[in-house]
Amino acid sequence: MNNRRRMMGVVTSNKMTKTVVVEIQRTFRHPLYRKVVHLSKRVKAHDELGCQIGDQVQIVESRPISRDKRWVVETILKREIRTADIGVADLAAEPALAEEATTEPPTEGQP
Repeated sequence: MNNRRRMMGVVTSNKMTKTVVVEIQRTFRHPLYRKVVHLSKRVKAHDELGCQIGDQVQIVESRPISRDKRWVVETILKREIRTADIGVADLAAEPALAEEATTEPPTEGQP
């Protein structure tokens, strides 16, 4: 294995072509004041793997690819699985869900 720097981070944007923005979180204790410090840094990385927002990735430093890109996505460590929320359009498409959403259970004491 080579001696290039490798870091783990979370993809925060994938709107560019073959480029993702990765946010790297770093937590350490301040050497003098002993307080826990949380730092985050956002870097642009070259993406040939097709990362999605929320994926946890490992990036490796590389030669300069463009003005801002100095990193390449090496592996996707964990995929983010996004679930769709049930909205009004989904209720119109599914009549059974619409009936469940509109009918309220009868309350005691009201006619």
